[in-house]
Amino acid sequence: MNKKLKTDAVDHLFDAILCLKDKTECYNFFEDLCTVNELLSLSQRFEVAAMLKDHKTYLEIAERTGASTATISRVNRSLNYGNDGYELVFERMSE
Repeated sequence: MNKKLKTDAVDHLFDAILCLKDKTECYNFFEDLCTVNELLSLSQRFEVAAMLKDHKTYLEIAERTGASTATISRVNRSLNYGNDGYELVFERMSE
C-alpha cells in the first residue's frame, strides 16, 4: 500500500463505499462524488484490466474501449507490479 495514499480522509471514503448496498446506491453516490468523466475513466481502466487479463492486444483494447496506449500500459503495469487489487476483485467477481 502506498503510504501517501493511507490517510484518514481516504479511510473515510472507503468506509463510505463499503456501506453501499447495491448498484443503485453506487450510481447515486459516485454520481455525486465524481464527475461523469472521472467515473467513465475509472470504468474504462477496469475494462482495460479485464481485457488485459483475457490476453487481448493493446490494439484490440484501444479499439474497444477508446483507451490510449499510455492508459493501457499504466493498467498493465498495475496488473503486473501492483498490489493485486485487480486480481482480488476479478477472483471475487468470478465466484
